[in-house]
Amino acid sequence: MFDLENKTIEPNGNQPSVEPKENKAGKMKIFLKIFFFAAIFFIIAFTLFASCSNISEPVNSFIDKIPLIGQIRHLVNSSDRGLKSEETGRVNILLLGMGGKGHDGAYLTDTIMLASLDIKTKKISLLSIPRDLSIPVEGSSDWTKINNINAFAEAKEAGSGGLAISQATSDILEIPIDYYIRADFDGFTNIINKIGGLDVYVENTLNDYGYPADGQEDNPDYNARYEHLRIEKGWQKMDGTLALKFARSRHGTGSEGSDFARARRQQLILQATKDKLLKTGVLLNPFTINDIITELKNHLDTNLQPWEIVKLWSMFKDVKKENIITKVIDNSADGLLYQTINEKGAYVLLPKNGDFSEIKYLAQNIFAEAPTDKKENVVAERPTLEILNGTWINGLGNRAAIDLEKYGFRVIRIGNSSRQNFEKSIIYDLTFGEKIKSLTVLRDKTGATVTFDLPDWLKTDIALELSKSENKEHSDFIIVLGQDADKTNSGTVNTQ
Repeated sequence: MFDLENKTIEPNGNQPSVEPKENKAGKMKIFLKIFFFAAIFFIIAFTLFASCSNISEPVNSFIDKIPLIGQIRHLVNSSDRGLKSEETGRVNILLLGMGGKGHDGAYLTDTIMLASLDIKTKKISLLSIPRDLSIPVEGSSDWTKINNINAFAEAKEAGSGGLAISQATSDILEIPIDYYIRADFDGFTNIINKIGGLDVYVENTLNDYGYPADGQEDNPDYNARYEHLRIEKGWQKMDGTLALKFARSRHGTGSEGSDFARARRQQLILQATKDKLLKTGVLLNPFTINDIITELKNHLDTNLQPWEIVKLWSMFKDVKKENIITKVIDNSADGLLYQTINEKGAYVLLPKNGDFSEIKYLAQNIFAEAPTDKKENVVAERPTLEILNGTWINGLGNRAAIDLEKYGFRVIRIGNSSRQNFEKSIIYDLTFGEKIKSLTVLRDKTGATVTFDLPDWLKTDIALELSKSENKEHSDFIIVLGQDADKTNSGTVNTQ
């Protein structure tokens, strides 16, 4: 049933047989108003998630078939109201996924993703933040996993978690985060079930031996915490539960274990959802729409206003796949984090350089671009690069890597030099001039001097590193960063 401004509409069997016409008209007006905004919210939220999940073809044709959109589009275009932070040229939205009521750790955020929208270039970036990242607690000397923030806030005041984790993330990255969208797994699962499941073509057999078993997160038997998820190649009929597993799986064998494969699976789920909605005419079925709106009411929370959602859709509805930037903050060999066990015995991830400067640099400069002509020259030569920090300045190597990767350099290793007294950066060209265009860009970007001869101490360092590393690939260039690199890499990216 609907409860609208303390007025209750019971199912037909419980309604009085006679009702004054004025009351009927008033209730119908309220119902239509709520239905209107709820329907718009669902449609636009779906579109935003579709855009943020690398859907290769725009969903405009689907959205434009909804008469409500055409009726309100002019209201958004003519409005002089601005989005929060719109004047800065960038709007940040925190996307949060959690188990929800009925799940262990209901308010622990399983997924934390910063979606940034560049107003001028109409680009979107997605920065995934691991749930096990340990961050300082405001007003305390304690640290906690970032996925706890939402739960802590909800325990104190229901509905406050979204803003609390947005503020905590904003403090770490030192960028404003004005909006959040928070959804739980049951909402996703139930909506898929409400529309009768999905027909999905599985491109590669998915074998995941480490999929988290529902409700077994703290099972003393470690192996019981996971289940074997196997989905065969070909057309598969998926209910909401299977669709959620297909979209969430992170540890598939072979090619399905990559982030790209996971993004592709999410794309397939959204595409299948769109197809199902169109083929069945579900948006014209008031009973199904009612069910979907109920699910959204119970399982999705956001501080975006309806007009803000519509304006965002209007601004970013045509985003192309090539204009979506995806980054993951991780603990890989060249990642920004390392794993450890804290004093409480919990597994956590911490910044490698001891503070969050590298992570801030990545988030703040995620839209910075290299000049097209220089990038094309580098990409054509496909150079590999090893970066060594020749100073005691924390994070210098990773900040340089973030900049240089934008020019097309493939950074294969980042580490510390055994000698850390360099005042000026030095490039060692191991191609002996064969990739001169890349060398020119690297020299101009870093201001480093160039030499072709490796000193004995560096040869020893390289041999030792290769013996310890799984990556035995040799680099085209080695750059040892000096103190002058700190000036080059302070602030924002230099793209001149």
